[in-house]
Amino acid sequence: MNSSNLAVLEFNGEVASSSASPPLRQSVKKALENYLFHLEDQSPVNLYELVLEEIEAPLLEVVMKLTKNNQSKAAKLLGLSRGTLRKKLKQYNLDC
Repeated sequence: MNSSNLAVLEFNGEVASSSASPPLRQSVKKALENYLFHLEDQSPVNLYELVLEEIEAPLLEVVMKLTKNNQSKAAKLLGLSRGTLRKKLKQYNLDC
């Protein structure tokens, strides 16, 4: 998933409604189908972990940018505690 597939959002302190998820789900599904199709006969190892890392890191980057690196707002938007957010930022070496 890249940033050109994301709609521009204005953060107002409220978590986005679940009605926003079907287009995102479709985009992710298409990207996964495309990725797996192009693997041909190769079998990916740890696909679940790979997908989580490939989605989670850009998600954190986008949310931190959207919230102007405000960890409290970012944590609220993501539905995480600030401690968990900090741990994930460190995990992906994101300096925010």
